[in-house]
This record gives sequence, C-alpha cells and structure tokens, in this order.
Amino acid sequence: MNSPPSLPSLPARPIRPLPDQLISQIAAGEVVERPSAVVKELLENALDAGATQIMVKLEQGGVKRIAIIDNGGGIPADQLPLALARHATSKIASLADLESVASLGFRGEALASIASVAQLNIVSRTADSAHAWEIAGVPDARPAPSSGAVGTTVDVQDLYFNTPARRKFLKSEQTEFGHCAEVVRRIALSRPDVSFSLSHNGKTIDHWNASDEAKRSAQVLGTEFAQARVPLDEGSGVLRLHGFVGLPTAARNRADSQYFYVNGRFVRDKLLTHAVRAAYEDVLHGDRYPSYVLSLDLDPSLVDVNVHPAKIEVRFRDSRAIHQFVFHAVSRALAQTSATAGGALPAPVAAGHSSLAWRTEPQQTSFSSQFVTPPGVAQNMEQYGALFGGIPTYDTASIGVSSFPHTAQNAPSTDEEFPLGFALAQLHGIYVLAQNSKGLVLVDMHAAHERILYEQLKNALDEDAMQVQPLLIPVTFHADAVEVGTAEESRDTLRALGFDIAAMSPTTLAVRSIPALLKTADAQSLARDVLRDVREFGGSRVLVERRNELLGTLACHTAVRANRSLTIPEMNALLRQMEATERADQCNHGRPTWIQLALADLDRLFLRGQ
Repeated sequence: MNSPPSLPSLPARPIRPLPDQLISQIAAGEVVERPSAVVKELLENALDAGATQIMVKLEQGGVKRIAIIDNGGGIPADQLPLALARHATSKIASLADLESVASLGFRGEALASIASVAQLNIVSRTADSAHAWEIAGVPDARPAPSSGAVGTTVDVQDLYFNTPARRKFLKSEQTEFGHCAEVVRRIALSRPDVSFSLSHNGKTIDHWNASDEAKRSAQVLGTEFAQARVPLDEGSGVLRLHGFVGLPTAARNRADSQYFYVNGRFVRDKLLTHAVRAAYEDVLHGDRYPSYVLSLDLDPSLVDVNVHPAKIEVRFRDSRAIHQFVFHAVSRALAQTSATAGGALPAPVAAGHSSLAWRTEPQQTSFSSQFVTPPGVAQNMEQYGALFGGIPTYDTASIGVSSFPHTAQNAPSTDEEFPLGFALAQLHGIYVLAQNSKGLVLVDMHAAHERILYEQLKNALDEDAMQVQPLLIPVTFHADAVEVGTAEESRDTLRALGFDIAAMSPTTLAVRSIPALLKTADAQSLARDVLRDVREFGGSRVLVERRNELLGTLACHTAVRANRSLTIPEMNALLRQMEATERADQCNHGRPTWIQLALADLDRLFLRGQ
C-alpha cells in the first residue's frame, strides 16, 4: 500500500506584518473571484451613490476592460484617496450600523482589492464641483482635475495583469461575459427604477429604461416568463414579499431563472429556496425547476448580510418564521386560479397560422352580448351530480351545441361567476369543449378531475375528516409477504387515509373500506398501490414527508379516464368544480388542465379579416 506523499516542512521564519499590497491581493482573492465579481461590486457602489442611469462597458469578457459609468452623487475630490484605501467607507460608522446594514456595499475593500490586481482609474464629480476629478488606483496617488458629468466612472483594465496564475483559471471570453451579463441582469431586476445599458466589445447587448417590476422582469426574463406568471404582494408585520412566481407551465430544466432578493440584495439562500420549492410541491413534480423573481423586505436588523465575502448568503434572526412566511405567501399565489384570482387565464396564442404558444391575459369581467347562460342552468343550481360527488349539475341533459342561442333574455352571466363557460361537447373521450365570453375553452378532463380529487383528499386529511366507504362485501386478493407485513405494520397510517386492509391469511388481504372520495375506484388496485407507496415512502412518515405523492397516486386512480363518455350536465359539473378548486389550472404534475382559444386566435387560424 502506497503512503501519501508528505508535505515539505516550512523553514522557521519570524512573525511580521504583511505588506499592504499583499494584504489587498489576499482580500482580492475573496472579493475579485472573476470579472463578474468586479461588475457586481461596482454596480452596487453606483446604486448606493443614488444613480438612476448606469452604463456597463466590457471588453474581452471583462478581462481586458470593465467600465461602469453612473450619474450618482459622485465622490468629493478630497475623499478620492480614501475611496481606494482598505476598509474605508461612508456607509457604516459603528457596530450599530453594521448590525442593520441598509446599503448594498459596506465593507470598504472592493476598490482597494480591485486596484491590487488591475489597472484602476476613477473619474468623479459632485453636483457642487466645477469640474470632475481623476485618480489612479496606485499607492500615494493624488486627485487631478478632469472632465466629466456629475457621477462616477470607474475604469478597470487588464484584470490580473500582475497575478498571471489567477488569470489562467479564467474561462473563455464568452463564458466570462456570460457571468458578467448575469450579474447585470440580477441587479437590473432588483432596481427597475434605474436604467441599465450593457455593451461588449463595442456592441450594445442590453438596454433597459427605468420602468416597474412587471415590465423589467418581462424585459430581462423574456416573454415566456411574462406570459406565464402570477403577481405576488403580501405583508405580515415587518415582512413584505413581492414579485412574480412563474406558473408550472413556465418551469425549466435548470434553475437558471430563480431570482430572490433580500432588501434589494440578490441572495442564494437554502432556506428561501426550500420555502419556494416546497410551495411548488402541489403543482410541480420531477426534475423541473420553477421560475420566479421575488423580493423580501424586512427590518435590516433582522438579517445578517455579513456572513459571506461576496455577500450572497444571509442569516435570519428568526429563520423559521421567514420560511413559513415565504412558503405560505407563494403557496397562496399558486393556489389562485383564474376563477379565484381574477387575474391571468392560461391561453394559447396563435403563432403564425399553424402553431400555438402559451400566454396569459387579464380576465374579463362580463360576458359579451353574444354569449348567454344555457336554458335551465340558473334554475337548477341546487342539484348535484353523482359522478363528481357534491358538484352542482344542471337539468340540461338535452343541451347540445345547437342549444346555445345567440340572444336570450333573463339569463345574465359573468366571467366572475362562470369563467370556464359551459360545455358544448366532448372530443375523443378526452377533452371537454366549452364556450365562454372569450371564445373556446379546452379541458383535459382526466387532469382536471385528478386535481379536484387530490385537493379534496388533501383537505380531508388536513382536517382529520376523511370519510370512509365500507364495502358491503370485502375485496380479497392474493398478497405477498411484504404486502401483508406492510398492511399490519402501517395499520394506523392506512386508517388515517381511509383504508381498512386486514390480513386474512399469510397470503391473503381483505379490503374492508376505502376513502369515500375514491369509492368508484377498483379496490384491489387501489389497495396494492397504497401499500406500495406506504412501504416505499416509509410507513408512518409517509403522511408527513411524502403525503403529496401518495395522495396524487390515490387521486389518479379515481379520476375520470380517457374514453369515458360524459353527459353535458357532468361536463358542466366538472367545470364548476374546477372553478371552485385551488390550483385547478394545473394537474398534480404541473401540466395545464385547460387552455383558452380566444375568438381572435380562431379568426387568425382561419384567416378571417385578412
């Protein structure tokens, strides 16, 4: 066996202070990891200076040159040398300031660290100065008169020119530029009130004028996110969470569209990421990642931003309360449907004349004069359908496509009452076709019913009110030893779920009762699947850690299957229950349960008016 090589012993040397230049270069190893870190530090300084317009100019991915030009308050001439000194800043003056940091930068070492590994030059002018002043980032430099507008220009050239070993660890020009551009995007998202311009090698890449949160997030993240997002703005005491969460239809294969800010500072915090991900559990499964832009505002004294050299991690004084607040706020936003939120409707937009792409649009509040409630609907709201259990149905069994008149009296209806409209027909035993004020609604009946059952099961379990359906004749089936053992060991868990499964012999199980919500399911198949999930997820822990997956399995068993013929009243009952169910716009796997084809979309498909 080969022993590991021994490290060489260091010669004995006296303890002595390090030179200032070496101290700054060591600090630069933490602060200036790559060109994008320089961009971040300089942009934060510009925002702290009150800038409303910022230009970012890069050359060769930021390695050759990084220039940040802002219209902020500027730096007085006599303070320019101090701006380049280590641990010199105007942003904090005491321990109390450090414990409630309200600025983006505060350590006072960014400029000194950058100057130690690059050629740095600053030109700055305050509003009361007759002209600008310039200083180079070299020891003992003194300001000299210069020309320039009010604000500050920081020009960084030849990064790592004096530390070539560090430069070798940089990636390609395009990769380094990509990191710089991402930093600009992050900061631009946090400050929509500031205009940003980004150029690379003399070519303008991005330009965003000052706007609001909605427009800036659409500009930065693109139309796909803008067309499938839900606004969020909740407050509780000193906490406020605002921004946008993407619908499951906007989920991505990578976690590259997740932006979380704490008091305006972009952070990667495991606590916050977990809270958001947990809120998506009911609507997004598998390896997909949600998209979101969220900002958490709170008292600065309740969060420590000084726990990471790059200030990208934070620590909360009451982390559990923060987690719960974020989780519930995002959950409530995602739980809103088109029926309850009065906001966005999932709708495809005709792209050209042959393909469809996703969008959302504001929900209208009243029906047009060309659409009215089918006869008999208003008079029969008290009746209930047998198929969906407690869902309003209507005495409209004979209603067909031809039964929808163009005009009628005494039959008012609004989108607020019936946003999904009323059923017209069933397509290939899979889709429900309905008409609302906007045009045509297409519903995946299995996905929609699966979500309805899932939410009903979840509510029943949460309220400890799972209704049980005893079987008149117990269903017996042959079981292996593992299934029998699981039934005996997890009896309490199964009963909490509404199941009574007993061992009749070492090889036989009997199903005596099942959840009433699943009474139409095949008892044997249902029992086998619940036993499998309970065994796989860990017995009693399944109700805490893997409850959603288990309830999803149960809901899938009973949801109406493809090729199941539904009557018009049954289809209308499904639509009404969708409108009354949280998260009904997506199935348990994050896929849409319905889409909207507006009349304008249909007109484009058929070239009407062209």
